[in-house]
Amino acid sequence: MSSELARAAYETLEPYHVLAYFNPYAGAAARRAGLDELGLYVGARGAPLGRCPSAVVTATFANFTPAYVHHGWSGALSVGLSAAEAARTEALDHALRDALGERIDAPELRTIVGAVRVGIVEAPYAGRPLAAAWAAHPWPDEPHLQLWHAISVVREHRGDGHLAALTLAGLTPVETLVLHEAPHPNPAVRRRTMGKKGLLRTRGWTEDDWDAASESLREKGILDAEGAMTAAGSGLYDRLEAQTDAAAATLWAAVPEADETLRLARPFVKAVIDIGYLPGTKPRATTPD
Repeated sequence: MSSELARAAYETLEPYHVLAYFNPYAGAAARRAGLDELGLYVGARGAPLGRCPSAVVTATFANFTPAYVHHGWSGALSVGLSAAEAARTEALDHALRDALGERIDAPELRTIVGAVRVGIVEAPYAGRPLAAAWAAHPWPDEPHLQLWHAISVVREHRGDGHLAALTLAGLTPVETLVLHEAPHPNPAVRRRTMGKKGLLRTRGWTEDDWDAASESLREKGILDAEGAMTAAGSGLYDRLEAQTDAAAATLWAAVPEADETLRLARPFVKAVIDIGYLPGTKPRATTPD
């Protein structure tokens, strides 16, 4: 049951988190901080790790090229990690205020944050370096930003567990991307995909890298000649997701009234989706004056 709850939490809360990186204010905020798009993303996401070699950030991010991470991390270090975080928060605050409207003062925000924070405090962090860094990082003051921070800790906790599963499966960073994007034989399996083009652009890999990883997965019997998952491939994919859910369940097991907490969170997440800033979403309809 806890694994099912962890999966439901991921599917419910993810849009609220990614609004930090898909909103119309991020580019300008980054430029004011002296950063490019990559510097904002790498610097703000990796900032809780503190000043460290880019190789450490690459290891925790897992599926980005070392060169991409090094570029973004070097840029963030040059202006200061706190500046990268401030730029991210500035843009996020604008976007959340657009999305939430009057809900930004809703008392339910504090209720949700309080419940999730209990799970964060009680969760295990052994083998979860990025989640541990985020959990120990200072929290913002405003409830709508506190919710984003809480979701970020939960997301990195899940991500660290997912990375462990991928590592044990013996998959390279590019192979994990190719497998995730490959068609699954069961259309009922819900997945968030970005597409090959988007992944190559944002992760820094080349077409040759992608083709080599695809060929490797075909040789392992994970993909068929058309690039879709074989029975073995879908079995591997499903096991990886199940392992990830099971590892994430340790946090959600400690969240009081977790089902009710997710129920309370859904209107806030829906508002983020309805504003239309995220890829694949459309702005909510407005009534003419």
